[in-house]
Amino acid sequence: MLNQVLRPRRMRISKNLRAMVRETSLSVKDFIYPLFLVPGTNVREEIPSMPGCYHLSVDQAVEEAKLVASLGIPAVEVFGIPEYKDEIGSSAWDMKSPVQRAIVAIKQEVPELVIIGDVCLCEYTSHGHCGELCGHYVDNDATLKHLQKVAVSQAEAGADIVAPSDMMDGRVAAIREALDEKGHINTAIMSYAIKYASGYYGPFRDAADSAPQFGDRRQYQMDPANRREAMKELALDMAEGADMIIVKPALAYLDIVKEAKEKCDLPLVTYNVSGEYAMVKAAAANGWIDEPRIVLESLNCMKRAGAEMIITYHALDAARWLEEGIVY
Repeated sequence: MLNQVLRPRRMRISKNLRAMVRETSLSVKDFIYPLFLVPGTNVREEIPSMPGCYHLSVDQAVEEAKLVASLGIPAVEVFGIPEYKDEIGSSAWDMKSPVQRAIVAIKQEVPELVIIGDVCLCEYTSHGHCGELCGHYVDNDATLKHLQKVAVSQAEAGADIVAPSDMMDGRVAAIREALDEKGHINTAIMSYAIKYASGYYGPFRDAADSAPQFGDRRQYQMDPANRREAMKELALDMAEGADMIIVKPALAYLDIVKEAKEKCDLPLVTYNVSGEYAMVKAAAANGWIDEPRIVLESLNCMKRAGAEMIITYHALDAARWLEEGIVY
């Protein structure tokens, strides 16, 4: 006869009991919601490959930020499509570009919202790569001075955090130096320390108009097969002065999230990327999955692996579902 002591099911017998013994808790305060800024006014255009996400002009981004704050989500990350592109991505630090203008406007209207600026050049360069080119090679050290300008411009606009996603070596130290020289000692750096060259980014390149015009980004983003290299990148960015660390993508890399959490005493963020989002949306549209349950389960698993914050396009829906008491 089964030993009556060994019955773990006792702790699963009811909804309230399961909630009492749940080891991982998901909260709306864990979410960071991305916004995609475009030129113009009164623009709100759905992104075809990312249903429920929109290209927003600055005025519409302010309204979206108000909604984000009303749902209890504490932060947004802003990405932009500029009015012009060139070889070095100079519109990325133009104070008249949509991202800088949106940061100013959102801070004025929703001052309590934390604003994170994406620091990269791929949306702003005519060739679609994340830095200055030397032939078909992205010149690491030449790119650093441009990233410094981007970070400083975002800080001057009012960003609370800058998030370098370019994967250039040494960029955290370079950005910290530039911010401090300009007096932005309290602007934090949320570093994409561990960013893989992933196929899960496809819809984002549609959203940000950032597909490279030749080749790919494998010469600077990480090989998905590598784990030890991720820990090396983590250690370097911590040593250079990062305040927070991002692992990107999320779902297929939860082993990396877990190991990073074990080796890092900084706040850990994971990015639930566009391909992960689009797959869920497509399956839900076909009636193949229970969307709220799948989304909340996935986000909870990211927390369980060690993420303390999650950048996710599901944030608005997930906040509503948590408020409604939907169980994952």
